[in-house]
Amino acid sequence: MASQYNFKKIITIPTAQDFIDIILSKTQRKTPTVVHKQYKISRIRNFYLRKIKFTQQSFHDKLQLILTEFPKLEEVHPFYADLMNVLYDKNHYKLALGQLSIAKNLIDNVAKDYGRMLKFADSLYRCKCLKKAALGRMATIVKRQNQSLQYLEQVRQHLSRLPSIDPNTRTLLVCGYPNVGKSSFLNKITRADVEVQPYAFTTKSLYVGHTDYKYLRWQVVDTPGILDHSLEDRNTIEMQAITALAHLRAAILYVMDVSETCGYTLEEQLNLFNNIKVLFTNKPLLIVVNKIDIKRLDELPEDKKAVFEQFRKDDVRIIEMSTFSEEGVIEVRNEACDRLLAHRVDIKLKSRKVNDVLNRLHVAQPLKRDDRVRAPFIPEGVIQGLESMQVTPSKGTKKKTERDLEVELEEDYHLDLRKTWSLENNDERYDVLPEIHGNKNIADFIDPDIMAKLEELEREEEAREQAGFYDIDESEDDEETTAIRKLAKKIRYKRQVIIGDARSKKQARRTPSVPRPKLPIARERLENTMSELGIDMDNKEDSHYVAKMHETRSRSLSRPETKRKREDSEGNVRSSSKRPRDQSGIRDVAMAKKARKVNKISQRKNNLDARIGESDRRVFVKRPKHLFSGKRSSGKTDRR
Repeated sequence: MASQYNFKKIITIPTAQDFIDIILSKTQRKTPTVVHKQYKISRIRNFYLRKIKFTQQSFHDKLQLILTEFPKLEEVHPFYADLMNVLYDKNHYKLALGQLSIAKNLIDNVAKDYGRMLKFADSLYRCKCLKKAALGRMATIVKRQNQSLQYLEQVRQHLSRLPSIDPNTRTLLVCGYPNVGKSSFLNKITRADVEVQPYAFTTKSLYVGHTDYKYLRWQVVDTPGILDHSLEDRNTIEMQAITALAHLRAAILYVMDVSETCGYTLEEQLNLFNNIKVLFTNKPLLIVVNKIDIKRLDELPEDKKAVFEQFRKDDVRIIEMSTFSEEGVIEVRNEACDRLLAHRVDIKLKSRKVNDVLNRLHVAQPLKRDDRVRAPFIPEGVIQGLESMQVTPSKGTKKKTERDLEVELEEDYHLDLRKTWSLENNDERYDVLPEIHGNKNIADFIDPDIMAKLEELEREEEAREQAGFYDIDESEDDEETTAIRKLAKKIRYKRQVIIGDARSKKQARRTPSVPRPKLPIARERLENTMSELGIDMDNKEDSHYVAKMHETRSRSLSRPETKRKREDSEGNVRSSSKRPRDQSGIRDVAMAKKARKVNKISQRKNNLDARIGESDRRVFVKRPKHLFSGKRSSGKTDRR
């Protein structure tokens, strides 16, 4: 398929709104933008007719490119036609492309109709209205195709992710029940990296890998798992495998799990084979028995072995392999490639073209001239060199990789990086590495006898505790120590009281308090209370609280004073009219005349620039005609 189509090169399909924005922006950039009512009516008509035709042509080219790049189901290989039908529903696909084709024709008709009407427009306003209506109708037509555009964009994204499968090249097709080892086989013989998991339907689409055999490139296709039920009940994932089996001329590798760890018995796998056997007609077929590392064919009971008798009756080759231990994997690949190669040669020999080719060929076969044996001459030095390079591999042993050790040990596995270190003395691989800090070895500052000294110190402390060295006898305290302890106890109590008061005040500040009116205190009550406390309250007429009391009483009896008028520095009331600013600070008429003359002279420079004053920054002509009129091409805006 790669030789006919490259789905990754299909252009991106924008949404309807983006489509319209792209075309209208292009029209604005690529066509003239200035027209005046003083122009001849023929010039105005051509101006707007050019915009309509340019927009129509842009829509036409874009839609035609979409219709051309998407593959047509009647022109592609039947494999890809059926695969697209399974994935996208060919009716929906054809309908979307047909709607875009209709939209393209409608846009062409709109441009043609409005071009005719534009010939009868007699003013700039009517020409502009017709242009606006034409572009609006084109945009409306594209907006109605929004769902088709979104659907085709999703199809394009999925097509770009499809594998590049060539239906006409040499192909090995792997099929069978889910979780029987198809993807593992593909990963072993190719450089593909298909996900492998211990559950069914890990592979949900077709995967392709490539391998080399006899200097030829071979295509290996991994199909999703197939279940044993009718064609109508199969889902999209299974139908991809059925499509590949039906249309690809390939060698079929039907993989079976002899250990039945995939969840399906051998009888069920045989029934599936009989169900899809019709798709194997005129194709090389191999039965691949996988997972022999768990159980081999010879270890099966008699009733299970009877399953494979049907294959032997049909003269179908059965090959054992294990993708886990890689036993028999290469043999399966080689046998499948040889069978497919012989099958393709037989087909070519049976074709009509072979006679024309054979008539042009002559194969020369040499004959023996005598019975003498002439062995090939190999120099003795070459033979000795080959013998010296010969390494006798140990039979049955395979070097275990780190991955093999990880699978074998599971949780007990530990990655040992030191075992591969190349040192002069291999016994030093696991020596303790020195720790360096500040260009100094930490080991140089560690006392080797520190643990012994620590134990000796602990024994000495235990002996002191047993002897009562650390016991405290309160009876031996002197008077000064006793006084200090009492004072410390008072300080601790006072500190707790202060903390409690602070917390209560803080809590009181957080809670809202109801304001209470300030009640006046009678003079007699105040003097009596203070006298009881031992304060002499005689002859207190001149005291501050008595004067305050008289002041409050006199203010309450007097009339409330009115608001004071606010006056300026010159004694003028604020509400009165102020002097003009041009008269403020001027002594007489002569000084005012001089000031006006100076102001007039200073304004001359601003008048030349048509400014009212120094703060005037107004720009009268915001779009100068010599900078913005006409059509500008690239590289013509430097003068800005």
